[in-house]
Amino acid sequence: MPEPTAAMHIIAHIHTDFATKFGVPRQSGLVPALQGRIVFAPEYRVPEAVRGLEGFSHIWLIWQFSQAVREDWSPTVRPPRLGGNTRMGVFATRSPFRPNAIGLSCVRLERVELDTPEGPVLYVSGADLMDGTPIFDIKPYLPYADCQPDAVGGFAAQPWARELTVDFPPELLEQIPPEKREALVGVLAQDPRPSYQKDGARVYGFTFAGYEVRFTVADGVLTVKEVSPAD
Repeated sequence: MPEPTAAMHIIAHIHTDFATKFGVPRQSGLVPALQGRIVFAPEYRVPEAVRGLEGFSHIWLIWQFSQAVREDWSPTVRPPRLGGNTRMGVFATRSPFRPNAIGLSCVRLERVELDTPEGPVLYVSGADLMDGTPIFDIKPYLPYADCQPDAVGGFAAQPWARELTVDFPPELLEQIPPEKREALVGVLAQDPRPSYQKDGARVYGFTFAGYEVRFTVADGVLTVKEVSPAD
């Protein structure tokens, strides 16, 4: 007999500089300069619901991989960390392709603004979510319980080792608003390419903060080739 399903309510959406999932960091906190804004759905725009949240430096976001919702699922996936060729159990990874397309991110809570036209708004940094991602729940990060110094990280024990040197010509960087430059360079340094892409001549591109950024990667150096307003 099938297990009963449980309804989950979307309580908010996050707004970030990523129009698509391409370029989004592989984990939260890798690019601290990334900024996001969490706006609650109308029925949850209640100031009392966030009372006391301003006392926490970090929060957990429970959200939906809205671009990866599927009817079926696979017991194994190919993590980018392992080059995209080795299969691991889905529950040993953070892949978006899961029985329930749910993500978990720890982000820094920069501030809480209560009196806005959109009700209470949370400003966060370090988020690994694309613009418009639905959020199911928000919980405070508790250092004494959530930080485990002796934890073992399995095949993902070490930080992502593909960080690149970014060659961003000044005349192109100047087209990006000053407050967005550090975050964009940080995103590029994380190597946003799919793990199986190795062609040094191929030009990649993604949209960030309303700009189309095109680049190549060769010999550990990412070179920005073009910056233009996104359509």
